[in-house]
Amino acid sequence: MISLVLVAPEIPQNTGSIARLCAATDAPLHLVEPLGFKLTDRYLKRAGLDYWPHVKLSVWKDWQAFLRGASPGRLVFTSSGNRGIVGTDYHRFAFASGDAIVFGSESTGLPESILIGRKDLVRIPIWGCVRSLNIANAASILLYEALRVTGGLPGDSV
Repeated sequence: MISLVLVAPEIPQNTGSIARLCAATDAPLHLVEPLGFKLTDRYLKRAGLDYWPHVKLSVWKDWQAFLRGASPGRLVFTSSGNRGIVGTDYHRFAFASGDAIVFGSESTGLPESILIGRKDLVRIPIWGCVRSLNIANAASILLYEALRVTGGLPGDSV
């Protein structure tokens, strides 16, 4: 099973969309505080629609609490390529069952202290005139690719 981890998400609509994605794919969702909103936020609820009861949601007070409490498998970090830290293009990355795909906040991404020295770092190539994709779109691309590669899509077998 692949899970998604959002570290310090800021925009409730993005988190709501990602929660809906997780409900659609039965993927666990981990939120690492601080959150830029309350879990009762109407925009968060609206973006997730009535799927919230189907989300396998865990909220952690900080990164260390997540690492201790979630006992994640391999952590796969994401990078937009800014700050000179560039990962492997997602379609060339060897996702594995049990991976946890980690995203940073919308405005700053993951802290360099988390990214430095990581070899399990993926990116979505962008060749147009934008800096990055919306985090909910990026989560969808990476989660479905990880599920495809690991045989996690309905009807797949690896």
